[in-house]
Amino acid sequence: MPVETRKKFYKKELELNALLEITQAINNNLPENDLYKIYEFTLRANLQIGKMALFVQEEGWECKVEFGTKQKYDGIPMASELMKVKEISRLRDIKLSDSPFSEFEIVIPVLHKERLLAFVFVHEASEVDDSADTTFIQALSNIMLVAIENKRLARRQLEQQAYLRDMEIASNVQNYLFPKDLPDTDLVEVKAFYQPCQTVGGDYYDYIPLEDGNQFLVCIADVSGKGVPAALLMSNFQAAVRTLSRNTPSPEDGIKELNYQLVQNANGENFITFFMAVYDFRTKQLRYVNAGHNPPILLNGNNKVQRLEEGTTVLGAFEPLPFFNMGVIDDIEQFSLFLFTDGVTETFNENEEEFGSERLELFLESHVDETLSATHHNLLTVLNQFRAANEFTDDLTFLSCRVNNVSS
Repeated sequence: MPVETRKKFYKKELELNALLEITQAINNNLPENDLYKIYEFTLRANLQIGKMALFVQEEGWECKVEFGTKQKYDGIPMASELMKVKEISRLRDIKLSDSPFSEFEIVIPVLHKERLLAFVFVHEASEVDDSADTTFIQALSNIMLVAIENKRLARRQLEQQAYLRDMEIASNVQNYLFPKDLPDTDLVEVKAFYQPCQTVGGDYYDYIPLEDGNQFLVCIADVSGKGVPAALLMSNFQAAVRTLSRNTPSPEDGIKELNYQLVQNANGENFITFFMAVYDFRTKQLRYVNAGHNPPILLNGNNKVQRLEEGTTVLGAFEPLPFFNMGVIDDIEQFSLFLFTDGVTETFNENEEEFGSERLELFLESHVDETLSATHHNLLTVLNQFRAANEFTDDLTFLSCRVNNVSS
């Protein structure tokens, strides 16, 4: 057998071995780092490449393999001139300006379905005997990188499925937070609306009868953060609210205990804005605490709004609470109370102008004679008209409570 033929046969045998090693590694489902190591060994040992660098496009361009180079290519940005390269090229023909890739002579693009996956840089033509060698490097790189891309896509799919399962669980957990039945009688009527900005939000509202129906508590809360952590934290908070509302002698004691538990559970990483009001049908007294929440709006028969602002700071930020004031309104028989989270007032229009508290108060004043259902429907209509093409940027939650406790 002639020497030249023997060399070509030997080279083909090395290439076949290289393909076999890569495909076996892929079939064995080895981690990405192991595939890159086998790829490097294959090029150095089997194909006897003396200098190369492999840049792969992930979130950005990353140098995954380099050897024999004078410069370290980790963190080096990809030259913009190379983005149009679709075939094996000599770098001198591309005319890179001030390029860190000047120690290479050939660039080999790796594509999959017209999408650019990577660049392989090799040194001089003497390292690569002919175009068949560069084509083989391109094919070998393509096989490995497509396999890595498929592994990455499969991993993302599994992560997405796990995420969706978590979100479904968190959504179910959150749905349990809200009361199943709200009162609708001549004495007291409560309506509520909730629309999360994401699949799972961080808002909570509640209605809790107290003392055999002689009192009731209404509350609303907004936890910092969104998603599963916010839903789980709010779930713990809701359980604490329901327990403490029935077992603490006063709203002040309940708020202080809620704050203590939240500081312990959230480790200072999350806080909750909270408003609660307790109405006593016998004494006709409304007591409330606003813990850093948007001030609810009280309409007390004269169609003028009153903001309920007395209270303390947000819960979960300080232990003990730095100050505390109880809001008290006596001799109140007929009233409407509107509780809401900041998703209402922070609805933005196309001019980046927020809906705001003043528009909300004017709306409530002008709709005070409507049913609560009609008021909620009309408010949603107004908010949607105001935002136009904009999306809601936060959870949308509000609750209306109407009391008619006039003695016959």
